[in-house]
Amino acid sequence: MSETSLKRAIVLLSGGLDSATTLVMATAEGYECHCLSFDYGQRHITEIQYAEVLAKQYDATHRTVRIDIGQFGGSALTDNSIDIPERAEEDGEEGGIPVTYVPARNTIFLSYALGYAEVLEAHDIYIGVNAVDYSGYPDCRPEFISAFETMANLATRIGVEGQAVKIHTPLIDLRKSEIIQAGIELGLDYAQTVSCYQLDTTGRACGRCDSCRIRRAGFVDAGVIDPTRYV
Repeated sequence: MSETSLKRAIVLLSGGLDSATTLVMATAEGYECHCLSFDYGQRHITEIQYAEVLAKQYDATHRTVRIDIGQFGGSALTDNSIDIPERAEEDGEEGGIPVTYVPARNTIFLSYALGYAEVLEAHDIYIGVNAVDYSGYPDCRPEFISAFETMANLATRIGVEGQAVKIHTPLIDLRKSEIIQAGIELGLDYAQTVSCYQLDTTGRACGRCDSCRIRRAGFVDAGVIDPTRYV
């Protein structure tokens, strides 16, 4: 592929099941991928090690951005005084926003991705948000993504100059089982991903938190053996 026809994309990569599938999809679509991971004070910081391995495996560049969202507290993922829910009923009222929601997290992540995209002259950003089998986070909804894309094209040089930025959300309408099936079709080894909110220092998942429950159910529904390493 010539330099003039090269397609670059920024991929938000946590090391989790969804973001890994998103990376594989972007790669399959012919993009040169530049991955961003975030050390934001999360308990499950070990996930970044998975992201580094995945990026290398798919010949993508990888950067880890360190920001301390956790200093504000307000989320079980960043505040040790708030327990990680280990049963569905602990997440609060049905339809409510759970304590694992991190205030403004995807807004901040996408803002960094947007800045990186401008520097690389990339017009595509991939994020693995999901509005079906997800935990009730407001920044995983199509309405949020659409609003951010509109803002991005108003607030950036590339947007103002008519080179629109596109936020890709290939998983947003898929069930977890469908995401897993799509990844397997593209050759993704899900043993190289992790989804737990309280990983141990060796990268093993707890098997009890909300994220582990959703992941495990997805493999069952897909009829695929769960390759996750559990404690």
